[in-house]
Amino acid sequence: MYKIIVLAKQVPDTRAVGKDAMKADGTVNRAALPAIFNPEDLNALEMALSVKDRYPASTITLLTMGPPRAAEILREGLYRGADAGVLLTDKAFAGSDTLATSYALSCAIKKIGDFDMIFGGRQAIDGDTAQVGPQVAEKLAIPQVTYAEALGEIKDKIIVIKRRLEKGVETVSAQMPLVITVNGTAPECRPRNAKRLMKYKKAKTISEMSNASEDYITLSNERPYLQITEWGAINVDPDPTQLGLKGSPTKVKQIKNIVFQAKDSKIITTEQEIEDLMKELIDNHTLG
Repeated sequence: MYKIIVLAKQVPDTRAVGKDAMKADGTVNRAALPAIFNPEDLNALEMALSVKDRYPASTITLLTMGPPRAAEILREGLYRGADAGVLLTDKAFAGSDTLATSYALSCAIKKIGDFDMIFGGRQAIDGDTAQVGPQVAEKLAIPQVTYAEALGEIKDKIIVIKRRLEKGVETVSAQMPLVITVNGTAPECRPRNAKRLMKYKKAKTISEMSNASEDYITLSNERPYLQITEWGAINVDPDPTQLGLKGSPTKVKQIKNIVFQAKDSKIITTEQEIEDLMKELIDNHTLG
């Protein structure tokens, strides 16, 4: 009943940042870091799957932009319940900041065509900007709801959404089509489904099929669901000046791995000591 797109990103595991994590041009050296499915994008996928649970005729397309190896998270999405995946990959996208990324994604979404909802994680752990989802909404000129934690009633193209804010919760309603960015406080994504894992474990993109055997190509032709859609820049008809480093005004100067170590400790037992400690932490900007 509903056509859903989920924006997902394969991100470097920021717990493993080392001296080789950054290139000379200020971009992240993704090859030097383990790659994982961005955690809040998994929350977004679960929220999309919850809509499909209510309306089984709905379809979910997972969209990611990244190098060819980003196909790994598309398969992960298929294992968990997505219906299709689209990999947006091209050297022209390299070095994209949030502005260039949201532009490329919006071009791909326009090519996908008709949709009712776009879900995405609130932010990615490699940038923590929370900008891509809202920027995609602006480029598509559709409503957006951020910090989503749960979905309420869905009726007549109107959806009710509970938002988790800093000082409480807010319930809003919005008109479809729209973009919804999802908090990490939303339900965790369901695990892989064993039957879907067996069905899609051999799914590949065009890039991955370049070294495939003749037997696999024959199998892929017999089972079209094993063919993961792959688009380059030319396929989504973008303005080249808005892609990659050319379209990215943001420049990263340095990446550091900071480890906090305890140096002093104190034991507090009275309410006055607690109050004094809170004042101290606020004064030195540890809190607030």
